[in-house]
Amino acid sequence: MPVILEARDLVKRYPLGDGEVEALRGVSLAVEQGEFVAVMGSSGSGKSTMLHLLGGLDLPTSGEVVIDGIGISGLGEEQRTLTRRAKTGFVFQFFNLIPLLSVAENVGLPFLIAGDALGRHRSRIDELLTMVGLADKADHSPDQLSAGEQQRVALARALATGPAILLADEPTGNLDYTTGTEILDLLWDSADRLGQTIVLVTHEARAAAYADRVLVVRDGQIRDEIALGRRAEHEARPLIRRLAELGL
Repeated sequence: MPVILEARDLVKRYPLGDGEVEALRGVSLAVEQGEFVAVMGSSGSGKSTMLHLLGGLDLPTSGEVVIDGIGISGLGEEQRTLTRRAKTGFVFQFFNLIPLLSVAENVGLPFLIAGDALGRHRSRIDELLTMVGLADKADHSPDQLSAGEQQRVALARALATGPAILLADEPTGNLDYTTGTEILDLLWDSADRLGQTIVLVTHEARAAAYADRVLVVRDGQIRDEIALGRRAEHEARPLIRRLAELGL
């Protein structure tokens, strides 16, 4: 499969007092179209920083990110924003839904931001709500939904424009075990059935076990890679043992 996302020698430094801290130290990776990759690491390892750079939410100090053939690190702010909207979808730990919008309007928010009328995309919105099991709640407001349902809306919104890559930062971190499993099942299904490319940042071995491979980040570098096999069974115990060997 073709490479859809590539990072080339990413370095990210932040000012700290009179000096600086190096959050990433020469990270390179390639993600193929349709691949599900998990990124694991302890708090402060640099995994979330890496995800933000991959999605164009932040710029590297040096290095390059290429999404679907477009090098985004050298783009101006406006062009980078437009490319990010067109090529990436984001799911975060906190759902970031707009309280004053209905469920359907939240799913269609990327279209609204682009200046499109929701009516033009209603079939796509309905399709996504059906996929996440919320077709009967299109007119509800976010505060009428459970936490798991709100995360389902956030996932549907992230998939609305058919992004080249879906980036998920601890999407189960604010959910109970059962609800988190439902979200992971939906992510797996979007990769398996829809061919969606996914990069998932997580600290949970059970979540990482859904991926095709796991990248282990420590001290701002990718220190190890664990291949789980294409569409591996959702079995975390062998992965937990391997991560324990790596000190995670």
